[in-house]
Amino acid sequence: MGYVIATANMKGGVGKTTLTVNLATCLAKNYGKKVLVLDLDSQISATLSLMSPVEFAKRRKQRKTFRYLIDEIINPDPDAKLTINDIIYPEVCKLPGLDMLPGDIDLYDEFVVSEMLHNQSVALGENDFETIWNRFERVLVRDILKPVRDEYDFILLDCAPGYNLMTRSALATSDFYILPAKPEPLSVVGIQLLERRIAQLKDSHEHEAKINIQMLGIVFSMSSANLLNGRYYKQVMHRVVEDFGVDKICKAQIPVDVNVAKAVDSFMPVSLLSPNTAGSKAFMQLTQELLQKL
Repeated sequence: MGYVIATANMKGGVGKTTLTVNLATCLAKNYGKKVLVLDLDSQISATLSLMSPVEFAKRRKQRKTFRYLIDEIINPDPDAKLTINDIIYPEVCKLPGLDMLPGDIDLYDEFVVSEMLHNQSVALGENDFETIWNRFERVLVRDILKPVRDEYDFILLDCAPGYNLMTRSALATSDFYILPAKPEPLSVVGIQLLERRIAQLKDSHEHEAKINIQMLGIVFSMSSANLLNGRYYKQVMHRVVEDFGVDKICKAQIPVDVNVAKAVDSFMPVSLLSPNTAGSKAFMQLTQELLQKL
């Protein structure tokens, strides 16, 4: 069984998706790993980093997105025709070993989920709705991935900013999480909030099943020479080291690199499109560092 790793931060705009798709690309391209990227953000940034909007629209019309698998759990159809293997897009960007489970702009309706779980709790005679909700939260992403989990060396989950049902379920399913951050004070708040939320998640599930997710590392992205020499950066690093220890901060930092943005416009990761740029080299160093940590 391979590793399931979530990329998460309570704050948006920290380079989370860019990190996910480039880490996945480096693992497949440079290390021959079989990797699946799952896009759990309704902004579908990871999906559009690996396929064109035209291709996505075509697959969405065919119902070949992650939403179909969620719908099958919320409203099971006895005549369901598609399996997870039908929905996975193999060899995205024509890279052997790199597969994608496309996201969707409409992933799920929290009210519909609540109604379904309420009906379940009534049918089962369960008075404690929180227990039913926690159980669903814990197994949702886990059960969807179960048929393919053993087929991959790495499954990378690109989580939405904030702390919605999908993010909680992704964290409950994962072995590790990577926390991307910008070297600025507000990013520290995002790191601390996520840590607090994960501690609460573990506490709320400890009576039924332990959640053993561990932090793999904090990755600072969008670093520039001006920023790294500034007072804010030193303050941020001091606080993060105090809170988490120097071992949790990845040595490889992702620099500001215009080629990263250009790659997004081409619907390909920079590690594939422009492998000799500063951003690509940083992702390669980071991949090596994370593999050593594992």
